[in-house]
Amino acid sequence: MIIGIPKEIKANESRVSILPFGVEELVKSGHKVLIENNAGLGSGFSNEIYEESGATILDTPDQIFSDSDMIVKVKEPQKSEFNLIKDNQIIFTFFHFAADKSLLSAMQDCGATSIAYETVQDSNGKLPLLIPMSEVAGRLSVINGAKCLESNMGGKGKLISGVPGVEPANVMILGGGIVGSNAAKLASGLGANVYILDINHENLRYLDDTMPSNVHSIYSNKHVLSELLPKIDLLIGAVLVVGAKAPKLINRQDLKLMQKGSVLVDVSVDQGGCIETTKPTTHNNPTFVEEGITHYCVANMPGAVPFTSTTSLCNATFEYVKFLADNGLASIKNKQSLLKGLNTYKGKITHPAVAECFNLNYSQPNSLL
Repeated sequence: MIIGIPKEIKANESRVSILPFGVEELVKSGHKVLIENNAGLGSGFSNEIYEESGATILDTPDQIFSDSDMIVKVKEPQKSEFNLIKDNQIIFTFFHFAADKSLLSAMQDCGATSIAYETVQDSNGKLPLLIPMSEVAGRLSVINGAKCLESNMGGKGKLISGVPGVEPANVMILGGGIVGSNAAKLASGLGANVYILDINHENLRYLDDTMPSNVHSIYSNKHVLSELLPKIDLLIGAVLVVGAKAPKLINRQDLKLMQKGSVLVDVSVDQGGCIETTKPTTHNNPTFVEEGITHYCVANMPGAVPFTSTTSLCNATFEYVKFLADNGLASIKNKQSLLKGLNTYKGKITHPAVAECFNLNYSQPNSLL
């Protein structure tokens, strides 16, 4: 198989979708790997390193898309790439269709196969390709939120850790999954007073058993939210429903309960956000203010640390890339984790949550492959 690795073109996106060791393994197995010029440079991997591993470097994305059987990316195809995609190609990347109907329509129209990292799901119900970036995003949510609390950033001027004689910040995290637990780990390590809310009793018990004493695991409901929000300095949205839009847990009226100069970071923005006032921002222009609250809603947060993010992501994705290369698309009928990652095929929507999100028809993938 010919595997193409285009350079990421989303704003401030420097990750790359394969490591040199992955190129070497694919080439050893008889595959060909095409990498766009300087695709890995932002993550610390030069053309020379990839060439030494056996890759062929091409100058333009047109060449990559034209000559490849499978395109492996990090972020969803951008509008300028839509016309480059062929109907017989596999596109393996993060899609987050629930937040972008136009992207879904484009993938249906071109007829290509969309396999989404974020819906690949193992037999234990875990999301092995989403977890690495959730770990990064959870930690970055605290780092960026703490920075936004500074007065020069429009915040209330509160140090997240406090100092002797001065209380630390109060941090509320909505969701106790991978993003939420990583946010809690970092925030508590900095000395913040952390409230992590969830509706999953098993999650809450696990968090209670494993987190330090300055992390409080609380069952989430509107009454609890209204009681806590007036004292919260940093609010982090970390809610996920696989393949679907995130539910809106905080509305505009709720934000009015918070003190001016407080900060919210909505990591759920990739799936539409779990806060009513959320809208996607970029690393170039990461924040905006609504109801006196600074909103940080960067949709590709892990892109700010491309070396760490690339390495962590590719360590997880490579086994699936190699499986597809070695066995072809039809083989995913026998690999349920990848079958759950199939979102579109020949114009059909093959993930139930994506179809339900837009009230569109769902097709069973097994009946199509």
